Amino acid sequence: MQNKLKTYFPIIRQRKEILLDIRSKKTLSNLFDSWSKEAQETFLDFCSGVKGIKLLYDSFFKEIMNPESTPERLNDFLSLLLNQEVKILYVLPNDSTRIADENTLLITDIVVELEDSTLANLEVQKIGYLFTGQRSACYSSDMLLRQYKRIRSEAKKKFSYKDIKTVYTIILYEKSPKEFHAFPNTYLHYFQQRSNTGLKLELLQKYLFVPLDIFRKIQHNKPISTRLEAWLTFFSTDNPDRIIQLIDVWPEFRQMYQEAYQICRNTEAVMGFFSEELQELDRNTVQLMIDEMQETLEKQEAQFRERLEVQELKYQEKELQYQKALQRIAELEHRL
Repeated sequence: MQNKLKTYFPIIRQRKEILLDIRSKKTLSNLFDSWSKEAQETFLDFCSGVKGIKLLYDSFFKEIMNPESTPERLNDFLSLLLNQEVKILYVLPNDSTRIADENTLLITDIVVELEDSTLANLEVQKIGYLFTGQRSACYSSDMLLRQYKRIRSEAKKKFSYKDIKTVYTIILYEKSPKEFHAFPNTYLHYFQQRSNTGLKLELLQKYLFVPLDIFRKIQHNKPISTRLEAWLTFFSTDNPDRIIQLIDVWPEFRQMYQEAYQICRNTEAVMGFFSEELQELDRNTVQLMIDEMQETLEKQEAQFRERLEVQELKYQEKELQYQKALQRIAELEHRL
């Protein structure tokens, strides 16, 4: 297969060179052999440039989009998503109050404070969870509570609720939940609370969901016309032709790919985090299966209860008919 990306990025190594490096170290060779054939091919393909790198992989994403070392990138991306100019002031730690059992299933989870004191939680999910709305509301509430506790602690007696700012929950899906596929022509879903009367209150919690699989289908073979389309293409495609189109039209993305391929030259490091990605994907798949089984069980339980109710009604009707028959017999016997 022709390696088109190596023409643009000469630092990309050939497949033979990568395999030689792997086989030169027993630990790397054993790790490589523990992967499925499909996983081995995926790893070799993106390291050798046969396919592009999936930049939603946690280690690539956090390195390329690091809000501390290259804040201008995340500033630009968030500004386009939120349709307003934003500037990151701080990167906040993921507090221990965060929902622990869910946190392990997130591929990337970055919380930043913006220049206007609003908070943005940017998450990447390889497989979208079931019950997306409920989970997102819990994440948002958790982040809002963290902000409240921090500001109240800092302000002490001078605390005022007007100091609490908007929190944004932004989720990028590599494979989006089924609800999103009812809207096959939409890849940006904004949510916020509104009244039914026109009364305006600042209720602080806002959401943005970005199904990248749907974006990719919509944009297939279309020109990359806007900067937001460029960013979403950057995160959603591993097609070499599409990557070349992207960096030809938007050359600033070339440096980011260059950095990613520089990471790929460290075989031990890149194999380590690729192995973690495989384990994370397995956990996500298991969690999705558990959720689907739970949903199926709940539906079956509801159907069973419905059938019981129907049977109960039929039994009551027959019992009523039986009682009426007994009463009729008693009346006839009385007449005799």
